[in-house]
Amino acid sequence: MSEWSIQELAKSAGTTSRTLRHYGDLGLLEPSRIGANGYRFYDEDALVRLQRILLLRELGLGLPAIAEVLTGERDTAAALRTHLELLEQECTRISRQIESVNRTLNKTKKGESLMPEDVFDGFDHTRYKDEVIERWGKDAYTSGDNWWRSMSEQDRKAHLQAQADIAAAFGKALTAGLSAESDDVQTITQRQFEWIKIGWQGRTPSADAFTGLGQIYVDDPRFTANYDKYGEGTASLVRDAMKIYSERNLH
Repeated sequence: MSEWSIQELAKSAGTTSRTLRHYGDLGLLEPSRIGANGYRFYDEDALVRLQRILLLRELGLGLPAIAEVLTGERDTAAALRTHLELLEQECTRISRQIESVNRTLNKTKKGESLMPEDVFDGFDHTRYKDEVIERWGKDAYTSGDNWWRSMSEQDRKAHLQAQADIAAAFGKALTAGLSAESDDVQTITQRQFEWIKIGWQGRTPSADAFTGLGQIYVDDPRFTANYDKYGEGTASLVRDAMKIYSERNLH
């Protein structure tokens, strides 16, 4: 059976050797063998398993959730069938989005009226509604939703870009080995705090609220994926930094 070194596998999968070692440490992707020199090698079964892991990451699952999924899948063929089903579902969603944009473009060119069900088919812009209502109440969701809808497209893009810049800064701090309590990381956390205040329309989050948001970034795989794309463990760094910031600055 063919096998590949950790460097070869990382290059083929578009990831890093460090990430593969991390997956191994978590029990997600064990090497098929370890050479006398300590190098890790992977066989075809490992390739299929890594493909599965990467797909689940793309779908927004965190590593603990992925571990649970993989634990229940012992049959490679069954895992691939499930993999294919998920890809087909994602393909359907993207196809709907493409059709939606095409319809919007064509109607705009022709000067025809636009209908919301046509414009937003395939898009889920209220996917965090239930979580917000559960944690902070319906008024909080309604207020935030109205604020978001009132923004221009340019303002929305700027707001999202600001968050992406902050997340990337956390990722760089993680790569540099900085701790959550370091001055540099706490400076980034201050930016995070100010960014959240904008979304809260100027209201200052309490210590519990700010800490709770940080915990969501780890508990919810969608948020985790958003941060961990800048480096595995970034979401955890953000959570810890927000907790420390709350203890130091919020009451």
